[in-house]
Amino acid sequence: MSIPTKRRKIWIGNYLIAVAALHTIAAFLLFGPVFVGMLERGVFNTVNRDPLRSAATWFLLFGGPFLLLGMTINSLERKPDFTEARTLGLGLLLCSIFAVILMPTSGFWLAMPAAIALVNINANQGQAA
Repeated sequence: MSIPTKRRKIWIGNYLIAVAALHTIAAFLLFGPVFVGMLERGVFNTVNRDPLRSAATWFLLFGGPFLLLGMTINSLERKPDFTEARTLGLGLLLCSIFAVILMPTSGFWLAMPAAIALVNINANQGQAA
């Protein structure tokens, strides 16, 4: 007779996907006029040395990798043994801590719940839901 295992809730990847979507929406809300100005100038080579355009561009572009990370973790979460994602969690946690030290008012705080959950993945959590 086998002992039933506790089902793991799948949420980390979806959470990161939502953060990525909110980050991208926030980029357009916060930097809309900057992007319009870049479009009006023809987009190509419009960032140059302008710090506001650089910030707007990086803010917008960061949503893409975060979306990809969320999609990857979403796929990994469905595997019975999800412990391999601990490394991703540790990397995300260290990156988030460093970013929060540099920019305490940033949205990097939003990555920490997912990073902590990934680091704390237990091999005995059972099958995915």
